[in-house]
Amino acid sequence: MRLICRACVLAWRDYLHERLLSACAVLSLAAVLAPLLVLYGVKFGVLTTMTDRLRNDPRNLEISPVAGGRYTPEFLANLADRSDVAFVLPRTRAISATMELAAGEGLRRRVLNVSLEPTATGDPLLARHLPTATVAPENRSASVVLSASAARKLRLRPGDAVHGRVERTFQGTPQSAGVPLTVTAVLPLEAEQKDVAFVPLPLLEATEDYRDGRSAPAFGWPGEARPDGPRLYPSFRLYARTLEDVAALRRVFTRQGLEVYTRAEEIAAVTNLDTSLTVIFGLIVAAAGIGFLASTAGNALAGVRRKEKYLGIIRLTGYSTPAIMAFPLFQSLLTGALGTALAAGLYLGAAAIIDHLFAADLQGVEHICLLLPRHFAAALGLVLLLSLTAGVQPAFRAARIDPSEVVKDV
Repeated sequence: MRLICRACVLAWRDYLHERLLSACAVLSLAAVLAPLLVLYGVKFGVLTTMTDRLRNDPRNLEISPVAGGRYTPEFLANLADRSDVAFVLPRTRAISATMELAAGEGLRRRVLNVSLEPTATGDPLLARHLPTATVAPENRSASVVLSASAARKLRLRPGDAVHGRVERTFQGTPQSAGVPLTVTAVLPLEAEQKDVAFVPLPLLEATEDYRDGRSAPAFGWPGEARPDGPRLYPSFRLYARTLEDVAALRRVFTRQGLEVYTRAEEIAAVTNLDTSLTVIFGLIVAAAGIGFLASTAGNALAGVRRKEKYLGIIRLTGYSTPAIMAFPLFQSLLTGALGTALAAGLYLGAAAIIDHLFAADLQGVEHICLLLPRHFAAALGLVLLLSLTAGVQPAFRAARIDPSEVVKDV
């Protein structure tokens, strides 16, 4: 082992002595490796950004029935208990899930018909855009979250009061019922672009009952008593826990004969793009690896042939065969390590420029060109493995040098 270490020291000194050739070898490796790092960084950064945007947009996790059905509370409770379901709430009939909102008085009175959507604690849409918003029913009042469009038309801000009114025709007589509401939050435009009010489920159910001629005691709305038995819902709002769960839940509903709307196609498109780019990048890396292997092996073999006399003399001084073999192997590994370090530096500069050019399209900590520490470690490991492989033949060539032939030539 001591002789091998001494041989590595000699190899290092020889590497410095032939600094011009050594620099050319390092630059050659960096010239091949740096574009590969930038290419993979763009591939990884772009796909990571696309995936994160898909994952951070709750609409990509939403699953809703295409057609109306008859869903019982038990069915919805079973869905809520699934590990791949993050949130589920029933919807009432679309024709009854509307309400007239009025704000202001006199000439400044503003009226708008909005669609109603059920919400509750843990709603992914509200949690994503309004992490501090709460929507909870109270006896004759309720809090409400408005879409940006509805809030703009009504000129409302969080904390403002708004009056909700529901109309019906009961036994041939037009009737209406009202409920005071408090705006707790306003969703940004990217979350919802229609005129929508997110309200607690009890208010949504009361609206449906009132339009059906039934009473809603919790809000003081008169009418006939509801018939006994569980309420049936025509639809539901459901959010999968992860992007991968969307396709799985879709298959579950399909097996049950239930057609649902999802964004599984958009998610699959990103996954397929990742697979395709990985295959293409693998082919490029394979071609570059073969070229690097051949070039490094050729340079190392030429170096051994050029230094046969010196290696033979070293052999005569008592260096063992493993020590002589370590000479070209060490230089090949040194070229690989220095070339990788230089390529990493060039990548960091290129990545900073690329991210700066696309800064206007990035949000938060997003990157167009991104590599993680594990990627640099993998690149270094692969280069060192190829360098070691390239140095094997020159090492055996050095081991076969006959000291007697060297002495004769000297």
